[in-house]
Amino acid sequence: MSAKRVLITGSNGLLGQKLVELLSQQPAIVTLATARGANRLPQTGGYEFHSLDITQADQIEEVIARTLPDVVIHTAAMTNVDQCEFEKENCWAQNVKSVEYLIESCRKHEVFLLHLSTDFIFDGAHGPYDELAEANPLSFYGWSKYAAEKAVMNSGIRWAIARTVLVYGIAHDMSRSNIILWVKKSLEDGKPIKVVTDQWRTPTLAEDLATGCFLIAMQEAEGVFNISGKDLLTPHEMAMMTADFFGLDKSLISEADSSTFTQPARRPARTGFNLDKSQQVLGYAPHSFKEGIARLAQQIQAN
Repeated sequence: MSAKRVLITGSNGLLGQKLVELLSQQPAIVTLATARGANRLPQTGGYEFHSLDITQADQIEEVIARTLPDVVIHTAAMTNVDQCEFEKENCWAQNVKSVEYLIESCRKHEVFLLHLSTDFIFDGAHGPYDELAEANPLSFYGWSKYAAEKAVMNSGIRWAIARTVLVYGIAHDMSRSNIILWVKKSLEDGKPIKVVTDQWRTPTLAEDLATGCFLIAMQEAEGVFNISGKDLLTPHEMAMMTADFFGLDKSLISEADSSTFTQPARRPARTGFNLDKSQQVLGYAPHSFKEGIARLAQQIQAN
């Protein structure tokens, strides 16, 4: 059997880096990493890199025609929820138009497309959600991701959608923090923090999300899959667990509700995912949040 060729968009991002790391270790996979601009991956071997701006249809077609992947895992997106409210055209170009271009190339070259989506397509009134739940986005970011899902579902190509929630992890050269690192740093610096108690999520370890994508890609399993963590927690609970793990001063953490913070984009109150389908169909088995903190702690030490 010949090796499966898997192309990743957004390989410089958190999920992209974890995917390249995971896939490049599989002897039965040829890993094709793509990102806008230069390659920022810390590892040098085990994959091919191609520069790719996903907002340019001709670049997508050129790279796919040249590399002829069996599967595309589309992780590249504009994910800063508040920025999407202010830069709607930019958001639409990165999150919707790019998917339409990918669909065209995947159709032409008979490629299986795995598209990454988000819990922000939901309004948070009835979480946790299963794969069949009705979408009702509250933010422009949510609408852009929902529109992209619709494009994929109606494309007529072979496709899968992996929806995820609040991804956390450590990657090389990353500008954005995550809740664990933010809490750890704030408390170590003796800074009091306010954390909300009226939002619920199933936070996802980046390595778990990469594994879920790998399982879908290997089986070319079609349809929608929820790929998240398994623990439904408030950010306040996540902060307390982080403080506990690192032995930091919990008295610096105070409770707040969402109305305390003025954010341009509305957030859904209660999302989180039911994972029955991905556990049964794919054999997906995510870490607990506590195990996720431990994994990050190891990586912090290693760095």
